[in-house]
Amino acid sequence: MSLSVRIDPNSGFCFGVIYAIQMAEDLLDEQGYLYCLGDIVHNDEEVQRLEVRGLRIICHEQLAELRDEAVLIRAHGEPPATYQMAMENNLTLIDASCPVVLKLQNRIKTSYDKKEKIFIYGKHGHAEVLGLLGQTSGNAVVFESLDELLGHELPENITLYSQTTKSTSSFYNIKNQLETRGYQVNANDTICRQVSNRDKDLRRFAAQYDQIVFVSGTKSSNGKVLYQVCLETNPQTHFISNVAEINAAWLQPGQSVGICGATSTPMWLMEQVRDRLLSL
Repeated sequence: MSLSVRIDPNSGFCFGVIYAIQMAEDLLDEQGYLYCLGDIVHNDEEVQRLEVRGLRIICHEQLAELRDEAVLIRAHGEPPATYQMAMENNLTLIDASCPVVLKLQNRIKTSYDKKEKIFIYGKHGHAEVLGLLGQTSGNAVVFESLDELLGHELPENITLYSQTTKSTSSFYNIKNQLETRGYQVNANDTICRQVSNRDKDLRRFAAQYDQIVFVSGTKSSNGKVLYQVCLETNPQTHFISNVAEINAAWLQPGQSVGICGATSTPMWLMEQVRDRLLSL
């Protein structure tokens, strides 16, 4: 008996990534190549697809050497220093920063201008977080856990922000724990609901199947979090980055298999995984 396979309709690119990739594809059609500052999305398979079409991924050091070119700013956003460098090097920036991220950058900048003590719940070194830090000239404190935050000397009044892809429950737990300890917390819930809603959607999806195949790039923070959500719900959850990593030994004839992925996982890749599973 063959497998029953279904792709989660709520998985795949979030609107910010769709916008950035559409913009890149339009420009590649026009001019045949395009520079992009950092991986356009944290998925190696999608990056490789676009590189074949002419996308040239560069780092900040390479950006500093570039002159008179167009450069795409990906959905994660960039700090003010990047825009300054672009002006100095006569670079045209095609800004595909996610609107949710841009709104967060503006809110942090406003708080910083008011001399508030800013703490950002996010991943050290993450592209979005570096853009947020840049709004404070590097003066905000980034932390990944409550324990790390409590390791800092904290002011009585704390202005709390979050990277857009963090867990809402973790964010509010941190806020509550701080208030329990007597701190005044101005908590700004800046988590993207398109991302956070995937948590409960995925739990419902993962519970319906004998096996779950979770497809994500290894660099995706969001992918790591959502994979754990699936695994907690369904212990028969398998993480893969590409079709070659599928192991037929996971599966029994006649089982139902659900395929899902991160906000950085392209639908075409999940479709490849489905087709491979159906051919087993």
